[in-house]
Amino acid sequence: MIQRVYEQAKQSSVNEVVIATDSELIFNHAKKFGGNVVMTSEHHQSGTERCAEVAKMLLQQNALKGDDVIINVQGDEPFLKPEQINTLIARFSANTFFSKRTVKIATLIKSVKYDKIAAEPNIVKVVIDTKQRALYFSRSPIPFYRNSTESQSATCWKHVGIYGYRVTTLLKLVQLEPSSLEKIEMLEQLRWLENGYNIRTCPTTEETISIDTPEDLLKISNKF
Repeated sequence: MIQRVYEQAKQSSVNEVVIATDSELIFNHAKKFGGNVVMTSEHHQSGTERCAEVAKMLLQQNALKGDDVIINVQGDEPFLKPEQINTLIARFSANTFFSKRTVKIATLIKSVKYDKIAAEPNIVKVVIDTKQRALYFSRSPIPFYRNSTESQSATCWKHVGIYGYRVTTLLKLVQLEPSSLEKIEMLEQLRWLENGYNIRTCPTTEETISIDTPEDLLKISNKF
C-alpha cells in the first residue's frame, strides 16, 4: 500500500516525494522498492507533526524555503490520484482570491450523497462558507436536516484527508496545544480552526478509498 501511494504521488507535479515514518518495517520496505524515505521520531501524534520534522530537516539543508508548500498524504490512501495532489497545489498558486499571499492551509473535499455518509463516523464531513473556507469538520452528520425528506436527496461535503501547508505555517501549527473540539472529535484540523487559521477547501470529483479499518481492507482487496 505504501509503495502504491508513493508511486501515485510521484506522478503528480510535486518536486519531491518523501516517505516519513517511525517504523523500521516501513523504512526497510521503502528502501527495497527505491523509495525516498526518512526515519522520524516515534513520539508524533499526527502526520502533520511528522511532516513538520521533515520540513525542519529540509530547511536546515536549504532544500526548502518558508513560502514553499508541503503536501501531506497519508499512507492509507492507495487509490490516491496524482490529479488530486495537483488540484491542491493549484489552490496555492491560483491568481484569484485564493492568492499566494492568502492561502496558508488547504485541503480537498468532495460532494457526496448525504444519506450515504451521514451515519459513518470514519467519514469526516465539512461545511464551508461562500469563499470555500472550512467552517467546521465533524464525524457527525453536518449540516443536520430537521426535515428528513430533504436529506434523502441532499448532498454534503466529504473531507478528503490530504493537506497542503506553507512551510512557515506548518511549523506554527505544531506549536499549538490540542484544543477542546479536537479532543472531542479526534480531528486535528479543529485545533487550527479554533486558533483562527483559515483552511481553504478544494472541490475534487475524484473518489478515494482510505483504509481505516480491517473491514476497509477486505472491501478493496479485489481492486489491487
